[in-house]
Amino acid sequence: MANREALRELQIRLASRLQAARSENLSVSSWLAVESAGQNYLMPLAQAGEIFPWTSVQAVPYTRDWFLGVANLRGGLTGVVDLARLLGHGTVRSEQALGESSLLALNAALEVNAALLVDRLAGLRSTDVFVNSEPPAGDAPDFFGTTYIDAGGARWQELNLQVLSQHPAFLSISA
Repeated sequence: MANREALRELQIRLASRLQAARSENLSVSSWLAVESAGQNYLMPLAQAGEIFPWTSVQAVPYTRDWFLGVANLRGGLTGVVDLARLLGHGTVRSEQALGESSLLALNAALEVNAALLVDRLAGLRSTDVFVNSEPPAGDAPDFFGTTYIDAGGARWQELNLQVLSQHPAFLSISA
């Protein structure tokens, strides 16, 4: 219950910051920052949907290990993808670790009924908080965007959720 309240407080803070930025004509944050398996990711706000606390997921047989199954989110069945495992970084999480994680639904405009399991929400980010950037590596997946480096030296990989949602590997969940 405390996890749901903390998530709700984060969503309220994010919404109020966005509203304040719009009303004051400030630069609006471009990304939702998340962490998954020790990696930092930036998700474009226009491509991200609602954030949900971890909920029970019904496993689906004969699917890839990164496809956790389906969850009932707001009365609809949504496919749940472990982002870290999809990208080759993750391991199986304990029930306690899952209880502290969140589900980030993809924006309905992407027309893919899926949510990404992330370990931690890290707030909103805009380009002005980064001191350097690098283009994606030549062998990076096509849904990888620019890598941004913050003042503390942390690297943040931009993920294009629209491209990810149409990537053949993402759409092919059968094992």
